[in-house]
Amino acid sequence: MVGMIFAAGLGTRLKPLTDTMPKALLPLAGKPLLQWQVEQLREAGVSDIIVNVHHFADMIIDTIRANDGWGCRIEVSDERDELLETGGGLRKAITGQGLQGADEPILACNVDILSNIRIRELVDRYARSGVSQLVVSERQTQRYLCFDATDRLCGWTNIATGELKGHEGRHLAFSGMQLLSPEALQQLQQKPAGKFSLIAFYLDHMNDLPLQAFVPTDYRMMDVGKIDQLADAERFAESL
Repeated sequence: MVGMIFAAGLGTRLKPLTDTMPKALLPLAGKPLLQWQVEQLREAGVSDIIVNVHHFADMIIDTIRANDGWGCRIEVSDERDELLETGGGLRKAITGQGLQGADEPILACNVDILSNIRIRELVDRYARSGVSQLVVSERQTQRYLCFDATDRLCGWTNIATGELKGHEGRHLAFSGMQLLSPEALQQLQQKPAGKFSLIAFYLDHMNDLPLQAFVPTDYRMMDVGKIDQLADAERFAESL
């Protein structure tokens, strides 16, 4: 299994900090966000990781090299020419460099979401089912993924606007992590190159590609995305 960390974002909600540094290198409890994610993947047995870069790309690359990848083999997918979002970024990593194919599952996560997830439980669920797993939780938000009685993705909804794509079902909030099967990755490779989100890809293929909800036990998470939440994020990181 290979890991991927989405670290190419502009971090606009974290300005002015991200005027001089990438979001991925924001320090929390003495470690940059990127290190938190790498170490979490490493503890779950993932030693080969790809990191996509765009905003202050050289700073991220230099930090990875200076720390010898924090014990992992890390390759970089360069998006300096165009920021591709999660779907386009993962497609580029598979087809263009680094991962070089989609013959094994990929565990992909956002650099700015900290959590206490036990990734080995996620990996075990995938090993038993062979079905792609989307990490979700029962938290309050405006946008939800919808899952049917078998925990298979069947839709998406924005409860603030009433928008619905697909079908209604159990509302669960996406947590920025997924373990994708080779079948899903092969479908992803068929998409035209360019900018698109993984959520859009999932909704396009939910009828022909099984995508299952994974709800971690005793789950706590925090999206480190806003400047006014950094004090809370620091306390959260210290508690992990």
